[in-house]
Amino acid sequence: MSKGGLRSMHSQTTALKVARYFIWKANTEKKEITNKKLQKLLYYAQAWNLVFDGKPLFNDKIEAWIHGPAIAVVYNEYKKFGRDPINEKVVESDVKDLEKINVLNDVWKVYGKFDAGYLEILTHNELPWQKAREKLDAKTPSDAVISLDMMKDFYNSLYKKYSSHA
Repeated sequence: MSKGGLRSMHSQTTALKVARYFIWKANTEKKEITNKKLQKLLYYAQAWNLVFDGKPLFNDKIEAWIHGPAIAVVYNEYKKFGRDPINEKVVESDVKDLEKINVLNDVWKVYGKFDAGYLEILTHNELPWQKAREKLDAKTPSDAVISLDMMKDFYNSLYKKYSSHA
């Protein structure tokens, strides 16, 4: 397959489509998922795909918001739910053609069990979000983009650190 073919296949994956996958997973397992939790799962899906595949899972920018990494288009899609669980019916056929199901399943398995508050604290304690907000106080809104290179380097170093102990 040509590089152009790969690029066009990749461009079909959007953060919104990945978000629907996580909503489907939550529905399937009868777990609640809020917009804030969804944002963190998308962030980790992007990060770990960068580590394992060397390229972004989706092209949407991840911004360093007050409550952690966020993707504006996904936030806006689900903001009508506020802090309540997202009550959207997603069927398997809506998400079955996603390419990186293994990465998404791994992210769900590792991070999906945590609530939004815990995931917020986790991202706040990691370098990519901190670096994007380094000159801002905790209550200042920001649309600063979290660097994909920084995400890849940071999570790659975590992977190497913890996989060498296995």
